[in-house]
Amino acid sequence: MKAAIVRQFGPPNLIEIADMPRPAPGPREVLVAINAAGVGPWDALIREGQSVTNPSLPVILGSDLAGVVEAVGSEMSVFKPGDEVYGVANEAFTSGYAEFAAAPAAMLARKPAKLNFVEAASAPVVAVTAWQMLFEYGHAARGQRVLIHGAGGSVGAFAVQLSRDAGLHVVATASAADAAYVRGLGAQTVIDFRAAKFEENLEPVDLVIDTQGGEVRERSVGVLKEKGMLVSVASPIPDEMARRLGDRAVFFLVEVTTARLEKISALFDSGKLLTRVGSVLPLSDARTAHEMLAGAPHLPGKIVLQISA
Repeated sequence: MKAAIVRQFGPPNLIEIADMPRPAPGPREVLVAINAAGVGPWDALIREGQSVTNPSLPVILGSDLAGVVEAVGSEMSVFKPGDEVYGVANEAFTSGYAEFAAAPAAMLARKPAKLNFVEAASAPVVAVTAWQMLFEYGHAARGQRVLIHGAGGSVGAFAVQLSRDAGLHVVATASAADAAYVRGLGAQTVIDFRAAKFEENLEPVDLVIDTQGGEVRERSVGVLKEKGMLVSVASPIPDEMARRLGDRAVFFLVEVTTARLEKISALFDSGKLLTRVGSVLPLSDARTAHEMLAGAPHLPGKIVLQISA
């Protein structure tokens, strides 16, 4: 099968398209014929050798996928050949940029009926991340005020929509170019992060959704209510902040599971959640996709590789 791999860690130009053995599903896995694979910043970290998953070389890049079940493992009763699924390829967040992947059934769900394969591949990691940030770690409740950083990005955009649906008051930071888009998703207030300091004249918030880290996260502490939570996926909480906030500051790594994906699927199929697909490229252009991650021009939204028609 064709796959996008790296044989050594480093920049995008190390990505190559190679013939790799077609995997066989383990007892609780399914073999997915991949139609599309999402491209995310965590893929770049793996390519650079900076991921906490620490895969061994050579490694097939990619994690988000959508496709059709080709075969099932010996202990598999949840899925059958022909089922349309989406999710991630494995716990190491690798093996998605390929024609086939043997994926754990526990990390897949049936594809939302309202989404095509490209749209579905854009969602698993970022949508589940936003869900976990808000509800599992942030304990968001109706009527609370939430500050969402990077609301024009994939995680932030899902967080805005999920917050709106949950009855939260949403304050978002985004670029001026994304302001109208973010308001359309449900943010009541959008602050241009380049033109103003979000912490100035901002009423205290119950929850901060941090996708940025660094000084943005540090400044966010000042707008938290006394018992407010800060949830980050940018980087581990610095020691000094952890001492100040204790268990009110949380960093975590996303856990994509069938149950969480099914909740996301229901929101897609009810029309309460939308995804934003940007540039769509063939598998052969995986290197270009990673150059886009690094700043090369691309359409707004999630970058997706189209693996098969």
